[in-house]
Amino acid sequence: MKKIPSDILSQVIKKRNSDSFKGTYGKVLLIGGNQNYGGAIIMAAEACVNTGAGLTTVATDSVNLSALHTRVPEAMFVDYTDQKAILALLSKVNVVALGLGLGTEENAIALVKLILQNIAENQTLILDASALDLLANRPDLLSQLKNLESKVILTPHQMEWQNLSGIKISEQKEEPNCRALQQLGSNITLILKSNHTTIYDSTHQDIWQNTIGNPGMATGGMGDTLTGIIAGMIAQFGNSTQTILAAVYLHSYVGDLVAQDNYVVLPTAISRLIPRVMHDFQK
Repeated sequence: MKKIPSDILSQVIKKRNSDSFKGTYGKVLLIGGNQNYGGAIIMAAEACVNTGAGLTTVATDSVNLSALHTRVPEAMFVDYTDQKAILALLSKVNVVALGLGLGTEENAIALVKLILQNIAENQTLILDASALDLLANRPDLLSQLKNLESKVILTPHQMEWQNLSGIKISEQKEEPNCRALQQLGSNITLILKSNHTTIYDSTHQDIWQNTIGNPGMATGGMGDTLTGIIAGMIAQFGNSTQTILAAVYLHSYVGDLVAQDNYVVLPTAISRLIPRVMHDFQK
């Protein structure tokens, strides 16, 4: 197992060209946030925008519209019950993040099916939270995942990975995790979240560990913020192992900065600080 190098941010974050525009930095579609968990998708949107994605659209329950536009006016909105509108958007984006606060009701199932059936080979699909729960409990959805040709990133915490892989938390070691990941597909990256998050790259069979971060980050919404950062980084810098490692490292690096003066590290505090930190590492 390799450690994420401390210079990963300067390897990936590039200085912006003077003739660039918002389309230069990618388009992201975030899908989630039912009536009970709108905060999850809003925190992901805030992280995605602050990480620098050129255009961020949030497909969520309409009850979240006012809060979304109040908190993240830079993000666009679409009602997540409007499948026609979502399909139209899907063909125009680079990255889709699905599942944050989505729930497991019928509309959630329909959305996961819609995305799995229509995601293109040249797009990146990030599956988190409720999408992982549905995959773990719906063999029909899991079989669709295995047949995808697009690049897929799974971002489970250890219990979600236990449900999806069948591997108990106490047994989640390198070899069984690699075997389970290979069974899910050859084009999947696993970001297994814990106090020292581990990244499994099934394409190159590499394993990386994030050695930074702090216990102040153990709070609700931290995973949603990480997913938003990953989406924003990939939108700008492409889907490579280096970009994914940089996203995971950035999340913890900023969290450690916040922890210097705070007992609890709020996800929104990380998002606020990201643009300044990225500025410091641009090459």
